[in-house]
Amino acid sequence: MLRKNVRLRKEYLMRIEDEKRAKQKYDNKMRLLNAEIERKNVPTDLYREEENLRKEINAQDDNTIVPRTHLDDEYAMSFYREPQIVLTTSRSPSQRLITLMKEMGLIFPNCTRVNRGALVVKDLVIHCQQKNFSDLIIVHEHRGEPDGLIISHMPLGPTIYFGVKNAVLRHDLDVRADPLSEQYPHLIFDNFSTKLGERVTTILKHLFPVPKIDSKRVLTFHNENGVISFRHHTYQKSFNQVDLNEQGPRFELKPYKITLGTIGQKEAIVEWQLRTFINTAGKKSVL
Repeated sequence: MLRKNVRLRKEYLMRIEDEKRAKQKYDNKMRLLNAEIERKNVPTDLYREEENLRKEINAQDDNTIVPRTHLDDEYAMSFYREPQIVLTTSRSPSQRLITLMKEMGLIFPNCTRVNRGALVVKDLVIHCQQKNFSDLIIVHEHRGEPDGLIISHMPLGPTIYFGVKNAVLRHDLDVRADPLSEQYPHLIFDNFSTKLGERVTTILKHLFPVPKIDSKRVLTFHNENGVISFRHHTYQKSFNQVDLNEQGPRFELKPYKITLGTIGQKEAIVEWQLRTFINTAGKKSVL
């Protein structure tokens, strides 16, 4: 199993390097096409490869000219299988963190809760890979208050790290005592317009299977200045109005890092990282 993981990791890194070269060639093709549309001279650095580029352009259409990336392969199997998730906590969790994990187990369909015990991260990743789980989610806390969430996609990543704040559990809300519906939920992603926002949306939406049209559950992820507000509702239609009932839990997520690998891989490439020490960091809308 160890040799297989090493081989897969090397193939993954080689594929990323191939993508860089394909991206450079795609940019050159676009420069050549733009020069032709604007009736300008061919850029001087493309003289030698102009003939080969034109042959490739003529042989491609609008779909094949865009290069594939590792992002397309990370979730390629999601079209053929539903996500299977392992949900656990940090070591020695408080009762509040255990309660949050149980409530999050109701949010994610096909979720398996695992008591952390003395398990290390490496053992959790190996277990998920061997049992063919699609994702590993770890919830962290600080002094009894949930403050972190890690989502790692199996078997090769990516892994996204969130800060958690203002967590309100179902027990803290005025929620009806009726059991929570286990229907597959509809998803709403609001204000994720940047390239990074689309990346975060892709990671989050692949945690949920495709719902039925008549499902009455709705999960909302609303971005406001880089902070994602999560809400969980059910709704009922009656005549000319729609009644919303919040089911909980609710919390805010602040993404701060995305790596191209599973959790615990020190050699994983950092795809994006929040840099708060830059003077303009607070003015940018990252999502």
